[in-house]
Amino acid sequence: MLASVAVRGRSAVAGLIGENEGFHLPCGSVPNVSVSSVSPPSTGPTSTAMTPLERRASLSLASIFALRMLGLFLVLPVFVLEAARYPGGDDPARVGLAMGIYGLTQAVLQFPFGLASDRLGRKRVIVFGLLLFAAGSLLAAAATSLDGLLAGRALQGAGAVSAAVTALLADQTRDEVRTKAMALVGASIGLMFALSLVLAPLLVAAVGLPGLFVLTAALAFGGIATVLWGVPPEPSEHKNTPRGKLSVVLAHPGLLRLNFGVFMLHAVQLAMWMAVPALLERAGLTKDHHWWIYLPAVLASFFVMGGTLFPMERRGYLRAVFLSAIGLIALVQVGLLVAAGGSAGLVPLGLLMFVFFCGFNILEASQPSMVSRIAPPQARGAALGVYNTLQSLGLFAGGVAGGALVKAYGPQGLFGVCAVAIVLWLGVAWPMRPPAKAGLPAASEAA
Repeated sequence: MLASVAVRGRSAVAGLIGENEGFHLPCGSVPNVSVSSVSPPSTGPTSTAMTPLERRASLSLASIFALRMLGLFLVLPVFVLEAARYPGGDDPARVGLAMGIYGLTQAVLQFPFGLASDRLGRKRVIVFGLLLFAAGSLLAAAATSLDGLLAGRALQGAGAVSAAVTALLADQTRDEVRTKAMALVGASIGLMFALSLVLAPLLVAAVGLPGLFVLTAALAFGGIATVLWGVPPEPSEHKNTPRGKLSVVLAHPGLLRLNFGVFMLHAVQLAMWMAVPALLERAGLTKDHHWWIYLPAVLASFFVMGGTLFPMERRGYLRAVFLSAIGLIALVQVGLLVAAGGSAGLVPLGLLMFVFFCGFNILEASQPSMVSRIAPPQARGAALGVYNTLQSLGLFAGGVAGGALVKAYGPQGLFGVCAVAIVLWLGVAWPMRPPAKAGLPAASEAA
């Protein structure tokens, strides 16, 4: 049921996230495309219909993203509660570090993995990265202390294969269908986050946190099998394409605003879950029933996103929707601040979660698309590399700062700082201009 709703909600991503032609690319490079690796289109050289080979490549590589992201997201809703059972788990600051450390190692190694895939081959690097991810999962499963969990999470993040997977997808698709291929990737990430919120409380009740990490290792091995037997053979040579300069990306005001935004969004996302599970428990909902709140909120938010973001974007109201989504997340933080200081019941907490996911899904869908559309074509890979690095750093910062804030000031202090951070983001984003519609010169597009 969740999958069908998510697909409906994200089916229009091809018109938005689908513009993201370099999702998770290494900084300083653009996708290397080998025309020889793609079957000729059946309806002409400019056909937007995928060939069978392109469909196979897109679906298999999107599934690799999905398996890895599900493994990372599964622990998010339950990590804080379960980590308290380990020696050292009574320190919220250290729990936050263990929760977010994978974002740091992922950010540090994302570019080297992408560059290595250019030299050693995409599939080899992807398999190696997934093996690291599986090893980190098993290390975390065997942990007997919080330090062991921290080491396992760090090793999980070291399997930073996003750049290599995306580069391989670019190798195996034509420009005319690249948007559709990237839409599948974007939809898979959003769907896995939604599934993790629903499945994690059920799974941890059945197998505990160690069993959850074993499951993530199994998902990584499933990804390896997909690489070896599901993904079409990669091209023997990668076509050299112009390389964009990092300085161009760092000097672009619109890109700087979006990079700041993705950092704030994911920092607040992870920091929230240092306190939200405890609020649900305090309201009388045991951890194995938290999905009672998450499932309706996630399902309804997909319907809202599908009915607002895409139609409004087509009508020229992307800026209004974008800023409104930031405002909604700020209001949620204020609401959680009030709830943390009182005795909020499950209904108001459920409504806050619904509003949060409405804003989060809209921003998660629109930001990478806007990056790819406003970036100069020769610097698109560099722009998306910087964007995705800051996304990972935001996850790390959210875990570390969230744990420290809960330890020092409690949940109220955490949500207060999150509210200020989102309001600051709203101020930074306010001067934005929506990207021009396709067909206009790239120089006229600015966020």
